[in-house]
Amino acid sequence: MKIDVNSLKKIAHLARLEFDEKSAEKMTQDMTQILDWVEQLNELDTDNIEPITTMSSEVNVLREDKVGEHLSHESGLKNAPQRDSDYFRVPKVME
Repeated sequence: MKIDVNSLKKIAHLARLEFDEKSAEKMTQDMTQILDWVEQLNELDTDNIEPITTMSSEVNVLREDKVGEHLSHESGLKNAPQRDSDYFRVPKVME
């Protein structure tokens, strides 16, 4: 499969990328090579291969949730740039 200039422009627009003409040509070649490689993978016989669910055989060790020491309101707000009573004061982001 070959990536053409129009396809690259669509992909670049969706990804919010901009390329100059020289970079666009290089990117087109690179993307075409990637798709060619993926096509090679499609030629492999995977009928008797069990799918994997993870790339690592490590097991996550979880600890039991226990209530412990916690910060008081005063300690939590000690370094706040702005505060209002027991709360952080932040700029309004929606009107």
